[in-house]
Amino acid sequence: MSTIAIVLSLLMLMYFAYRGISVLILAPIMAALAVILSGDFSLMAPIYTETFMGALGNYLLKFFPVFLLGALFGQLIADSGAASSIAHWFMRILGPKHAILTVVLACGALTYGGVSLFVVAFAIYPIAKVMFYKAGIPKRIIPGAIALGAFTFTMTALPGTPAIQNAIPIPYYQTNVFAAPGLGIIGALVMFVFGWLWLASRANKAVANGEGYGNHNDGVEFENVEEHNAMPVLLAFSPLILVIALNALLTYIVFPNADLSAVTAKFPSLVPAKNIGLWSIIISLIVSCLWLIVIAWKRWQDLAGTINKGSLGSMLPAFNTASEVGYGAVIASLAGFALIKEFVLGVAPGNPLISEAVAMSALAGITGSSSGGLSIALQTLGADYLRLAVEHGINPELLHRVAVIAAGGFDTLPHCGAIITLLSICGLNHRQSYANIAMVTITGPVLAVATVIILGTLFGSF
Repeated sequence: MSTIAIVLSLLMLMYFAYRGISVLILAPIMAALAVILSGDFSLMAPIYTETFMGALGNYLLKFFPVFLLGALFGQLIADSGAASSIAHWFMRILGPKHAILTVVLACGALTYGGVSLFVVAFAIYPIAKVMFYKAGIPKRIIPGAIALGAFTFTMTALPGTPAIQNAIPIPYYQTNVFAAPGLGIIGALVMFVFGWLWLASRANKAVANGEGYGNHNDGVEFENVEEHNAMPVLLAFSPLILVIALNALLTYIVFPNADLSAVTAKFPSLVPAKNIGLWSIIISLIVSCLWLIVIAWKRWQDLAGTINKGSLGSMLPAFNTASEVGYGAVIASLAGFALIKEFVLGVAPGNPLISEAVAMSALAGITGSSSGGLSIALQTLGADYLRLAVEHGINPELLHRVAVIAAGGFDTLPHCGAIITLLSICGLNHRQSYANIAMVTITGPVLAVATVIILGTLFGSF
């Protein structure tokens, strides 16, 4: 009965999330439902206060600084004019004829530099619709192009990306954001090339059929797109380059060669290897935020407002994900989870990478969140996968990269909040645009994770 209760609560979590109910309230309610149906009604209160809130609190202790600084960095990029400058630079270089590639590369550059995908969508859409209109490409393809650039290869595959998804496995596997860089680049290329070719083929077919941009009440003139408050392009790119370069410097040179004996003496229970990756991201984002403030000092119309908006913007994503982690901890504490765990770990027993990919994909799909699914899976199964990796001689860096890429696949099922928001920004619906979104954000990552698993199994991590 406990196993049935877990499955039922997962399905209801997915259904109500699709209906627009916040995970903040859904997660504890669905966790309580699973407890009640499992026959542990008397334990519901202590399970909530000790298990659910304990896991939620521990998650925020580890990752809230990354959420906070990432959201602040993204807001600073947007309000400084840097995001607009970068997007227009790509538009000038490639032109409307290459509208799809322009949108993908602009979104990719911004998200790889640490800008929130929601900020990117808002910043790029006004430019994208003008380019697509001039090129005669249907507007319904715009969400797919934005999703390919913002939701796929720069979020999960490219080494060094400061996306929260790439940071989550660090304390579980003692890795860093540059884990398995060669395989990450290959996985990114698979996603990028497949997605670009797919969208280009859809656009070419539509143009051949004479479809055109379509009739949409966009409420703007299409002839010109002004560069509001844009900064010089080299200056605009500098914070994006800084966050990646400084992260690499701290990860590979500074911390590995530093004497951390004073740290371990002060905090005896602290394992530096588990935290170096997170420390590097946090420091890199802090320095990059300060750099942005300095280089755009004369451009700020309301710096305090930008800082407040970015800080507040971190709260909902952080607590949503933390609530999902709390839900996962409750599920893992139930008797029925032992059967689910045995089943998942039994998938391809000779290769834990396949089992890990299945677990990450399934939970990301159910929660509609790559970070949420990844967090739940690692909270409940991370130690088991690390043990299996040691037994099979698999480098934890390979575990890290497979987990992150896999979590970035089925997270974009129709109930995904990011997809619903993207379609809303573009003024389109699932029927018009979801098929293209699914091809580039589900099929592409599935092909990428399969490629990485095959190469990793044959040649190891590189």
